[in-house]
Amino acid sequence: MAGIEPEEQLKELGATLSSIEQVLDLDAMRRDIAELREQSADPDLWSDQEHAQSVTRRLSHLESELGRVESLRQRLDDAATLYELAGEMDDADTRAEADEELAALHKAVQQLEVRTLMSGEYDSREALVTINAQAGGVDAADWAEQLQRMYLRWAERHGYSTEVYETSYAEEAGIKSTTFAVKAPYAYGTLRGEHGTHRLVRISPFDNQGRRQTSFAGLDVVPVVEQSDHVDIDENDLRIDVYRSSGPGGQGVNTTDSAVRITHLPSGIVVSCQNERSQLQNKATAMNVLQAKLLERQRQEEAEKMAELRGSSTTSWGTQIRNYVLHPYQIVKDLRTGVEAGNPTAVLDGDLDEFIEAEIRWMRQQEATA
Repeated sequence: MAGIEPEEQLKELGATLSSIEQVLDLDAMRRDIAELREQSADPDLWSDQEHAQSVTRRLSHLESELGRVESLRQRLDDAATLYELAGEMDDADTRAEADEELAALHKAVQQLEVRTLMSGEYDSREALVTINAQAGGVDAADWAEQLQRMYLRWAERHGYSTEVYETSYAEEAGIKSTTFAVKAPYAYGTLRGEHGTHRLVRISPFDNQGRRQTSFAGLDVVPVVEQSDHVDIDENDLRIDVYRSSGPGGQGVNTTDSAVRITHLPSGIVVSCQNERSQLQNKATAMNVLQAKLLERQRQEEAEKMAELRGSSTTSWGTQIRNYVLHPYQIVKDLRTGVEAGNPTAVLDGDLDEFIEAEIRWMRQQEATA
C-alpha cells in the first residue's frame, strides 16, 4: 500500500477488520464463551477428563481469538491517535513509531483474514498428523524425524497442545513413522495444506564420501473424529496386534506388551499407539486414529464422486509440495504457491506461518474455481 496516506491505510484496515468481525460473528463467539465458562465451572466436568480438556481448550481458543480481534481494533484506534499526535507536534520519532505500528497492523490483519478462509466442513477440528519416511534410506528416516520436530515446534510457538501417539524408530537413525495430534481448534484447517511429500536436498551426514543426498517424507493430515461422526467399523475387518513399544535403537520403553497396532483389512490402513502404559488405552486411541483416517478417506471419495458429476477433476495435495534445499544453496520453496524462504534453519525450527497462510489462500482459490 505504498504511496497511500497512512490515514487512508488505517481506514482500509478498519474496513477489512469489520468484514472479519462479521464473518467471525463476535456476538456468537461471546455467547459461546459464556456457555463454556459455565460448563468449566461445573464441578462434575472433570469426571470425564477428555471432555473437560476439550471444553477448556475450546474456551481458551475462543477467548484468545476474541481478545485478538478486540486488541486489533484498539490498536487501529491508537495508531490513528499516534499519527494525529505526530502531526500536531511535528515529531519525527512519533511518526516513525506510528509507521512501525502501521506495518505491524497490516501483517496482523492479513493473518487474521486467513482464519476467515477456513470454512470447510472439518476445518474447525483438531488435527492428526502422520509422517512416513519414503525414498532415501537412512537420510529419509532422519528427514522424517526433522519434520516431526518442525511441526511440534510450530505448534509450541503457537501455544498448541500436542500428543505423540506412536513413533516407529529406524535402526540406524531417525524414524520410520510417527503419528501425533495437534489439539487446537482449526488445527486441521490450518495444517491440511501440508499434506503431501516433502523433499530434502543436502550433504548426507550418513555418507562417508560427503555426497549430496535427496530424500523424501510423506505427511498425512486428517481431522479428529467427534461423537457426531458416523464411521462404521466391523470388528471382523480388523487385525489387532499387541507388542512391546520401543525407543531409539530398539530400547524398550515399556516392559509389557501394551502397544497396539490395528490393521483395517478392507482399506489396508494401519494405525498404532504406544504412548500409554495400558493396552486398553492404546487400543482406544488407535481406534480413534483409525476412525479419523477412514472418515477422511470417505470424505475424499465423496469429493471425487461430486467432481465426476460436475465433469471436473479433483485437486490432489498428495504429491510433492515443498523443497528444502540445504546444498549447494539454501532455500525452502513451496511448489504450489511459490513462497520461498532463504533461511531453512528457521523453517525447520517451526517458522512455517508464511507457507501455511499462502497455502490456505491457494486452496481456497482452487476450491472456488473447481
